[in-house]
This record gives sequence, C-alpha cells and structure tokens, in this order.
Amino acid sequence: MRITLGLDLGSGSVKAVVLRDDGRVLGRAIRRARADFEGLARDARQEALDAAGLRVGDVAYTATTGLGRYSVSFRDVQMTDVTAVAKGAWYLARDATCVLDMGAQSTRAIRLGEGGKVREFHTNEKCAAGSGAFLVRAARYLEIPLESLGEISIESQSPRMISSVCAVLAESEIINHVSDGVAVKDIVRGVRESLADRALTQLRKVRMDGPLALVGGVALQRGMIEACRRKLGVPVIVPDEPQYVTALGAAVLALQRAAKRAAEMQSAP
Repeated sequence: MRITLGLDLGSGSVKAVVLRDDGRVLGRAIRRARADFEGLARDARQEALDAAGLRVGDVAYTATTGLGRYSVSFRDVQMTDVTAVAKGAWYLARDATCVLDMGAQSTRAIRLGEGGKVREFHTNEKCAAGSGAFLVRAARYLEIPLESLGEISIESQSPRMISSVCAVLAESEIINHVSDGVAVKDIVRGVRESLADRALTQLRKVRMDGPLALVGGVALQRGMIEACRRKLGVPVIVPDEPQYVTALGAAVLALQRAAKRAAEMQSAP
C-alpha cells in the first residue's frame, strides 16, 4: 500500500488530501491561510493524517501546489495549481473536457487533454471581481453570511447585474444598488450572474465544447452552480468536496511520481 499527500497552499486556505494507491481518499483537512505557510502545511498534514489514522512516516510522497508551494520544506515535488486542478478534475470527472476552477483570488478555465493534462488555460488573476474574493466582499458589505449567498440568490427573479470588471468599481455598483433600495436578493443574484458571465468568457477562450467540471470553493454555492448550468450550455459536473480538487490532483500526481521512483529503485543494479 502506498500513501501520498497533496497540499494546496492557496491565498484563502490550505487544503490537504491523503490518498491511497487504490484511489481512496483517507483523510482531508482545510485551514485558513496565514503568513506561515510551512507551519500551516504541517498543521494541515497532521489533521489529514489524524483523520486517516496514519502517521507522517506512512506518507511515501508529498506534492505541493498553489501560491505557497515553494514554502514547504518537506515536499518531494511542487507543481502549478493549473496542473494539479486539471489532474484532480479529470480524476473525478472523466467525461469533462474543460474545468472551471473558481477560487478565492482567481478563476481559471482549463481545456483538458488526455489523462488530465492541460491543453490550454485562461485565468482572470488581474482582478478579484471574477473570483470568490468578490463574493466575500459582497457578503461583507451586505452583512449576510458568505455561506448564505447561494440560497439567497435563488430567491431572486429580478437580478441587478454588476457590469464593472474591477472589484473596487463593482463594489461601488453594489453600494449604489443598496442606496437605490434594491432588494439584497436581487443584488446577490446580480453578483452571481456577473461571475457566471465572466466565466463563460474565459471558457470560450479555451474553446469549451463538452461537459464541464466546476471546482473550487465557489462551487459550494448552489446559486453559482445553477447560474453556470443555465448560462454555459453544456453539462456541468460538480464533484463532492469541490474545494479539495486541487489538493487531490497533487496527491494523484504524487502517486504517479512515487510509483515511478519505486520502479526505478527496483530496476537499479
């Protein structure tokens, strides 16, 4: 039995996934991001291993990805989050031809190749108005729990669209809507519809032409899922625990690396 660990060190949170070589996820953990990526990675690793009933010495290979991937001294390999999320999405949704990864600071559209390889991708990293961070800012200003946004948006029949592509200007639009007496549910739905429209623009750039895997923390929002399914015009697959898909992809790639290393050691004279 071979055990690997995938660590996704993002700007909003750090996720850990413990994977066994038969494909079973044995443990997961998520921690809010802080400046000390090394310490945070160790904490997330320990929590995931505790959930799996394992020890650090049981891990054959550790792969890191995300913003803080270079900060982890105990890693065996690091990889870009685009590579990791593509592999994780393919692992869970083999029918998907593209991936939409909606995270805290960026949204990525990825076209998949054979075996979950990245054929092409497009990201919105220049502005938070197209990512989960904008949902956080909207929830904070409107004084509603972030986890309630999706349900509240579903109640609306008259969305007020947010046209600005800049997060600061988009927030000003929200303020103007509030001043004009627009219902909160209509503002929230406008935010979600705007995010879905921007995602569609990105997906067109990678030539989306088949089923889509929707992953990342924003995929936990039911209203966002509904908007994507309505606007994108293709089947939308949302894996269980979509916020862990990038960490899972890192763990899957770690399994491949660990198997290769073991084979090389066996064949060595």
